[in-house]
Amino acid sequence: MCGIFAQIVHIGFQHREELTQRLREANATRGPDARKSCCISCSQLNLEFFSSELRLRGNDPVVQPHKSDSGSLLCWNGEIFAGLDVRADENDGIKLFEQLHSLETGDQVRDFFASIEGPYATAQKLFFSRDPLGRRSLLIHRPSATNPYFLLASVSAGPDPGYSFEELDTGHIHCLDIATLNEANDAEPTKVNTNLPPSDLPLPLGDNLDIVPAWLEEPLENLITQLNHSVMLKVRDIPQDVLLKGQSRVAVLFSGGIDSTILTLLADRHIPRDEPIDLLNVAFENPRKIKVQRKGNINPNKKKSKVKVSESDTDTALSNSAVAEFMVPDRVTGLSEVEELRKLCPGRVWNFVEINVPYHESQAARQHVEGLMNPVRTVMDLSLALALYFASRGIGQIRSKPEDDPTPYTSTARVLINGLGSDELLGGYGRHRTAFNTGGWAAVVEELQLEIDRIPTRNLGRDDRVISSHGKETRHPFLSLDVVSFLARLPVEYKMDPRLPAGVGDKMLLRLTARRLGLVEASGRKKRAMQFGSHSARMEGDEKGDKLLES
Repeated sequence: MCGIFAQIVHIGFQHREELTQRLREANATRGPDARKSCCISCSQLNLEFFSSELRLRGNDPVVQPHKSDSGSLLCWNGEIFAGLDVRADENDGIKLFEQLHSLETGDQVRDFFASIEGPYATAQKLFFSRDPLGRRSLLIHRPSATNPYFLLASVSAGPDPGYSFEELDTGHIHCLDIATLNEANDAEPTKVNTNLPPSDLPLPLGDNLDIVPAWLEEPLENLITQLNHSVMLKVRDIPQDVLLKGQSRVAVLFSGGIDSTILTLLADRHIPRDEPIDLLNVAFENPRKIKVQRKGNINPNKKKSKVKVSESDTDTALSNSAVAEFMVPDRVTGLSEVEELRKLCPGRVWNFVEINVPYHESQAARQHVEGLMNPVRTVMDLSLALALYFASRGIGQIRSKPEDDPTPYTSTARVLINGLGSDELLGGYGRHRTAFNTGGWAAVVEELQLEIDRIPTRNLGRDDRVISSHGKETRHPFLSLDVVSFLARLPVEYKMDPRLPAGVGDKMLLRLTARRLGLVEASGRKKRAMQFGSHSARMEGDEKGDKLLES
């Protein structure tokens, strides 16, 4: 993984060097192992290409941008897991550059990127793009009357009048032709199967997951195969020469939910047995939650009460808080689930990392995290970004045994496994049940297609910018294009059944998979969003998630 930044400015234009330097530094945090700029003058334009490097592939140090004798350049922020032959001791960026240098037309560039699997954002010659699901961030500022220059960056330097960044769309490979921008169609994820089940479809299960109907056996086994292969590609060949014995190369963003637990169990198959795996579990001290717990629900006749926490209330609540305040829902399920993993995989050292975030620390980091999120700026974006920021930082405590006192611990893992994507692909959100209740199976299919279409703009760029600020890379096994294609092609009734109870019918196929793998506890857990499970949301009030943050 890397940070990349490019700018094109007319010769003679008085550009703010201070802004350029801030953008360099912001993108340098993504790649702590090396950094370099390459400057070119061409057709009355000054071009700068900057890259930083987080070395996760190959044996030898690599410095970007890659440059050929003919003058071609490549800034590469990504990983190639399939579609190009890359040995364990080779760097995928170098192999990619060699292949790209042999291509002659834009169509060939497009077709080549459509053939590889892995997350990426790249600028090659004057081509630039993101992978079809947008798993790596790339922002673009187009020339305007007040800021007449062109910028590309993995991450911004926070809000600034010197640019108007937006997420680069994933539907094209873009080609900059000096004064004009041309686009060529890129690959796109497989469309959702639109075939609908018969109106008299019998219920596939009872109220539990103990018996698998015969017609679900094949897709269940195929899902295990697909996910296992995807996880294997994400955790193998990570350099370990900079680590000491007993240190982790891989960590999981771990809530104890079904998604993260399945991926953790599969990762155990492909990581050496004597190497620990870090399970990063984050919990926030939330004054609003503390006040409700202490005073009870103000109006017990309502499902929830809107509690506005004043500054004095915050001080009082936090002064009375103790370690118990970090026993948030995700901590409770995480502690339970790590015990299930220890029973199934007794030879593994599982470092359950308790990442406890005091209120004052989350508030002190807020401005920095908002800058990393930019250009997205909603209340929900912030609550999720805060959870990811502290979880991926990996600073917390571990216990050798549940009853032992904790010892300070900082995760050394540079690759983080993330379970994002399962709800979108397998029907795990409450809105999928709502769609069925209002419009039947056809409405569910339509909603599942919208989920895939929205993934690049809703989550992945923001998450990549936040997590990579610690010099770490997140990988998404559920969002391997092969897994996406397999699940998209399955008929909807193979994946979910909203007629069944919550905890059974939502993500039904994945729940059956968890049960088949021996994860009995995880298989029945209901969906809980990260910001609510960690208590990073609604710390002061009951603001709606889509509300814009104040500038």
